[in-house]
Amino acid sequence: MRRGTTIFFAVNFIVLIYLVYLFSTLISLLFENGSADAILPADVPAPGAALTTPQLIPKIIHQTYINDSIPIQWKAGQQACIDLHPDYEYKLWTDAKSRAFIAENYSWFLKTFDNYQYPIERADSIRYFILSHFGGTYIDLDDGCARSLDPLLSYPAWVRFTVPTGISNDAMGSVVGHPFFTKTIKSLQHYDRNWLMPYITVMYSTGPLFLSVVWKQYMNTERPPEDHVRILMPKEYKGHDWSFFEISKGSSWHGKDAQTIFWMGKHWLLLTVSGFAIVVMVGFILWWAWSTWVMSARRTSGGRSKFGFWFGFWRKFSSRNQYEMQYYTEASQQLKKAISSKVAVEAASNSATLAGASLNTGLPFLDPRPALPL
Repeated sequence: MRRGTTIFFAVNFIVLIYLVYLFSTLISLLFENGSADAILPADVPAPGAALTTPQLIPKIIHQTYINDSIPIQWKAGQQACIDLHPDYEYKLWTDAKSRAFIAENYSWFLKTFDNYQYPIERADSIRYFILSHFGGTYIDLDDGCARSLDPLLSYPAWVRFTVPTGISNDAMGSVVGHPFFTKTIKSLQHYDRNWLMPYITVMYSTGPLFLSVVWKQYMNTERPPEDHVRILMPKEYKGHDWSFFEISKGSSWHGKDAQTIFWMGKHWLLLTVSGFAIVVMVGFILWWAWSTWVMSARRTSGGRSKFGFWFGFWRKFSSRNQYEMQYYTEASQQLKKAISSKVAVEAASNSATLAGASLNTGLPFLDPRPALPL
C-alpha cells in the first residue's frame, strides 16, 4: 500500500474515532433502559393506600404558561392536579414571573435566558431552576393528574423514562438543591446552540434530549443512594389504573420537522446501521477519487495523457491493473537504460578486456580490471 493511501486511511480513521467520542453519550443513550434506578411497580402503593415511607420532596406543584389564561384543552388536567392535592402549594409560572425569578436569583443566566430563540426554551429551562430552588413537582399542562403524587415524594429526585430512549422533562420531582438539577442548570449555557432545525435545537439545548445527556453523564459518576435520580417507567406514568398521569392534547410548539424526528426515533436502529454504511461508502469513494487523482498527476508529469477522472466508477477497477503495470514497466525500462549507459561508460574508460570463459562453460567470470603491480 502506498504511503499516501496509508495516510489517507489513517486520517479517516482518526476522524471516525473523534466523531464516535464526540457523540459517545448520545450513542450510549441508545442502549440505556433506565432499569438501574427504575421505580418498580412493587414500590408504588395502590391508589388510596396508606403510605409508610417518609416524604422528602416538598408538596409544591409547578406549572408554566405564557400568562394566566390557560387554554381550554388543558384546564381539566390543571384542575385535576389542584383538586387531587388540596394540601399542596400550587405555582403557575408565567413568562413575566419566570424572567423576574431568573433576574433576581440567577442573574448570571439572564442573558442566555433572554437570548433563547424559541419561547419553549425558556419554558424548559425555568423548570430546572425552580425545582433546584424550591423543590417540588413540575408537571406540563398537557399532563393531567390521575391520582395523588404522594408516593413519588419519597424519592429525592425522579424523572420519567421516554421512548425510544432517555428521559423526558414534562413531569419531574426533586428536593431542594438536588445535585442532578444543580448540574442541569450549570450545563444549560454549554448546550445553547442552534442546530438549524427548530425541533433539534429545542430538544438538544433545553429539552428532553439535553436532559437525557446530562442524566447519562450524571449516572457515570459515583453517587450515594440519596443522590440517585429514580426513573418513573411508562406503565406507572400513564395508561393504567395505577398510573399517575393522563395526557391531553399539547406540544403546540412542534413543527413539521418534529414529524421527521419522531419517525427517526421509531427507526433509530435502521438509521444507525444505514448511517455507518453511508460513512463507509463515502470514505471509499473519497479514497478512490484521491488515488485516481494521484495516478493522474503522475501520468501527466511523465508527458503522457491524463487518466480520465470522470470515466466512471467501473472503468477505474477494470483499468487499474493495466495502467499500474504499464507505469512500473516503463519505470523499469528507464532504470535498465540508465544502468546500461553507466556500464558502457565505465567499460570504455577502463579499456579492460573481459577474461574467463562464458557462462555456459561453467568457468569463473574474471575481473576485467588490470592487476595492480606488487
